Amino acid sequence: MSNIETDQSSAALRAVAIMEAVARAADPLSLTEIMAATGLPKPTVHRTLALLEGSGILLREPQGKRYGPGPRLSALALDVVSGAAWRAPRHAILKSAVDEIGETCNLTMLDGTEVVYLDRVEAAWPLRLHLQSGSRVPAHCSASGKLLLALMPARARRRIVDALPMKEFTPGTISDRAAFEETLKRIRKDRYSTDNEEYLAGMICVAVPVENDQRSIPAALAVHAPATRLSLARALTHVPALRRAAARLVETFPEAGTTK
Repeated sequence: MSNIETDQSSAALRAVAIMEAVARAADPLSLTEIMAATGLPKPTVHRTLALLEGSGILLREPQGKRYGPGPRLSALALDVVSGAAWRAPRHAILKSAVDEIGETCNLTMLDGTEVVYLDRVEAAWPLRLHLQSGSRVPAHCSASGKLLLALMPARARRRIVDALPMKEFTPGTISDRAAFEETLKRIRKDRYSTDNEEYLAGMICVAVPVENDQRSIPAALAVHAPATRLSLARALTHVPALRRAAARLVETFPEAGTTK
């Protein structure tokens, strides 16, 4: 291998090391923190950060001192966890949950101020809501979104909550930030979340975290149905079944089942 090829390979690996450090961190990292996490010298880190920021892979905070995942890195992460290698076993677990509960179940991840549907299995009912994989819904008025926000590290959660549009979709939408913060506190205690006709009138939802023993939470598992068929109180009785399915689903996420 030529010196040029070696240099290019080394530069690529350094960039990967920096992306890994930023992706693993609970909060955006400063240049000094990235240097400590990677062992790379300041000029190298500074130069690589400029390249990654310019390409949209990393994003610098408005104050200009900390770096977090950018849109391209977030999209890459979603592509990885949505990949074909995990799709079949994940879909089978969702189908098993639907067979047990009798209502539609979905698996979502948080992406900024929205939740993204990774997979979904419909129940065999004539009245249902059609949302395909890749669909997005606002985090502040969905059971999964509120759950994933509530269980995030405080600083990261505060950053996203501050950016939430808090648009009112139905009379049940929580659009007041103080009330929303209180709701998140309650969710952190209960470790489940509900959507009581907050996004769509007539639809209810209950979500639980997909988490490993270290409470690393890559996703949320939820059941939802028309309120005319499934009351919120009745939906809450399915939380144990959802937790059992979530315990199986966590193994379908890269590194989620291992100690970090």
